[in-house]
Amino acid sequence: MVAKHNITVAIEPGLLKKARAVAARQGSSVSALLANELRDLVAEDTQYKTARKRALALLDTPLALGGTPLKREDLHERRRIR
Repeated sequence: MVAKHNITVAIEPGLLKKARAVAARQGSSVSALLANELRDLVAEDTQYKTARKRALALLDTPLALGGTPLKREDLHERRRIR
């Protein structure tokens, strides 16, 4: 079993009443409800950081568009002007 720590949370009485009702409908406690929400929040943050890191790595990688690279002279050729 994983060790758990108690924390104190200060919330408005109306919010606590509604949280107790939600927890009761789910057959849970307010403590378990908060623990699950915190677990989900941490997991979502971890996924975001992983996705951001992957996206930034993709930005550093040049896109392979195929074809052959043009020479500078070919890019600046002005046949029509001559």
